[in-house]
Amino acid sequence: MTHIPLRPDLRGIVSLFDYRPETARPLCELAEVLLRGPSTLARAERELIATYVSALNECEFCRNSHGAIATALLDGDAEIPRRVSTEYLSAPISEKLKALLAVAGAVQRSGRAVSSDVVAAASRAGASDREVHDTVLIAAAFCMYNRYVDGLATVPGKSPDEYRQAASHIVASGYVQ
Repeated sequence: MTHIPLRPDLRGIVSLFDYRPETARPLCELAEVLLRGPSTLARAERELIATYVSALNECEFCRNSHGAIATALLDGDAEIPRRVSTEYLSAPISEKLKALLAVAGAVQRSGRAVSSDVVAAASRAGASDREVHDTVLIAAAFCMYNRYVDGLATVPGKSPDEYRQAASHIVASGYVQ
């Protein structure tokens, strides 16, 4: 049961965007910049960071949503997002992305948990200062998105197919509608 009255036909953050459209636009624009804007990190990598942080925060809707988007961007390979969510160190991803996920995990615990050691490890793995910056911002933003979705007890998607359909739309059209 949601904590506030939301449309029962809408799921997760979409129901909150419908409830407060004036806050939806800047939140969607932020997601667009972070996950689809110009970057040396691939879109799939950024979606995997969002998936990982959402998994750490136990936000089912966001983990499944961004995992489905990452899957679509990875030509249907659902194993990578699944492994990133549960055991990223053994996932078939680059060492740089593993190091950036360590940064993201530190952000999820606390901004102060991002130590110079974890940043140095990311740099040694090939991450640029901009990539570290963007990883911290994606992780921080997804802590907010996750808490927004779960803090109002939104209803998650019903099926993997529902997430795949939404992912297909976002991959094609973006976050700003």
